[in-house]
Amino acid sequence: MAEVVGIASEQLAQIVARIERLEEEKAALAADIREVYAEAKGNGFDTKVLRKVISLRKIDRAERAEMDAILDLYLEALGMAGPA
Repeated sequence: MAEVVGIASEQLAQIVARIERLEEEKAALAADIREVYAEAKGNGFDTKVLRKVISLRKIDRAERAEMDAILDLYLEALGMAGPA
């Protein structure tokens, strides 16, 4: 039984170490992304809109068209649609 626990604890330690390393990498990437957004802001880009553009690019074109149609419907129902 002690042998099984030893193997399991070694495997667990390796898993924990991998997760910790990946968390460090994730934090470094997040810092890099923040730098790029800061650079964009420094160049006059609206970072809130830029974040929205990034999120929209992740969505399939057909799904995005459906979302836009529903959004338009909701805005119209609330009296918010029409010429800007």
